Amino acid sequence: MLRVLVTRPEPGASRTARRLLETGFQPVLLPLTETVALPVDAGQVPGDAVAVAVTSANAVRHAAKEVMAALAALPCHAVGKRTAEAARNAGFLSVTEGPGDAEALAESIAAAFPGKVIVYLCGRVRFAVFEQRLDAAGVQVFAIETYDTSAVWYPDETILALTSGQPVDAVLLYSANAAAAMQVLTSRPALKGLFEKTRFLALSARIAAAFGDSAGKAIGIAARPDEEALLALLDMRV
Repeated sequence: MLRVLVTRPEPGASRTARRLLETGFQPVLLPLTETVALPVDAGQVPGDAVAVAVTSANAVRHAAKEVMAALAALPCHAVGKRTAEAARNAGFLSVTEGPGDAEALAESIAAAFPGKVIVYLCGRVRFAVFEQRLDAAGVQVFAIETYDTSAVWYPDETILALTSGQPVDAVLLYSANAAAAMQVLTSRPALKGLFEKTRFLALSARIAAAFGDSAGKAIGIAARPDEEALLALLDMRV
């Protein structure tokens, strides 16, 4: 049974672990980042906003109830299926599921709301291109940061215990932060034996670039920026 290291934060890590078990893989959970809620005043919500954009499920999971109450009646445009589900669960009354790609979502919002104000529920650490695309198209983006992301550090002993000191067959990389942290782990002398023959699989080219090639490791990139495409790489030679 292939041993697959899952680096995403909870609650996604446990959900991915269940999917791996169901498809015959052995998951090893090692979240390399964690998310924490940020304080947000519902009074920050602009009164002229016509829609809400969300590119991360964490943005609505961590949003304060007062903020959600102020936004729930606006149409919500979510980047993909998982984020759309989180938006509905958080209380949005009208949710449009996007194509799974933030840049494509920006294009569709730009076409629908030229010159209008939209609220962007997001994290403090995020990919700038989404906002840049909308700004260039004349859409006024009001960003509300509902959560922050930070790296999680583990001593060598903890990682060796989690992996039982056995080589890891594949590593799933969901974010640039996790990819950068993973590269550091592969260079630790005590851990090199775990990753000598590991396949590193990234959700996007941007995440793969964060891992880089200085570790001398080949990296596979999902055909689409969603978990289905990422997990499909486990059954391929990459």
